[in-house]
Amino acid sequence: MVKRLRFVTPVLFGLLLVLGAPGAWSQDQAADSDLPKVRVITSEGAFTLQLRPDVAPKTVANFLRYVQEGFYDGTVFHRVIPGFMIQGGGFNEALARKSTHAPIVNEATATLPNLRGTIAMARTRDPNSATSQFFINVVDNDFLNAGVRGPGYAVFGKVIEGMGVIDAIARVRTGYTRGMADVPVEPVVIESVTVLPEADPS
Repeated sequence: MVKRLRFVTPVLFGLLLVLGAPGAWSQDQAADSDLPKVRVITSEGAFTLQLRPDVAPKTVANFLRYVQEGFYDGTVFHRVIPGFMIQGGGFNEALARKSTHAPIVNEATATLPNLRGTIAMARTRDPNSATSQFFINVVDNDFLNAGVRGPGYAVFGKVIEGMGVIDAIARVRTGYTRGMADVPVEPVVIESVTVLPEADPS
């Protein structure tokens, strides 16, 4: 990892959105209407994610399990680095770590690279250590892709609405708090995360 990536908290990464890469987000792999969508409401605004269970089934199932349990409600984006990514989903406003389910296998693939707007599960140096934390790439982060510097970080979806909110979060003032760097001075709270109903085919 580059020096700017401090492993004071489980580092995250891995996502999708490959504009132009073979099969990255194409109709050949999955019909857009069939892909699950999730709405995330934060103290900075709302954004919508489109997930890829056809490419990263275990990762998506793990994420949706936390969503359906209401796990993410009241958590924060605890690590924000402009020009890189925003990370959240593991700590409450008091920066207390939440208990999680067991780690999942790393499903990183070169098919879905870490481009701007993609979401991936955070992890430690152990490729198979991701639990609840995730990050959203603010720029293309090719060095996080599978095979570039190791197993990579599993991309499992992308922002399809509200990227301006992601950019706003990436610009908040940060500092050093409770042994962690790049923590927003004013908490950026994830108020709710919900699965959107499927579109009516009629």
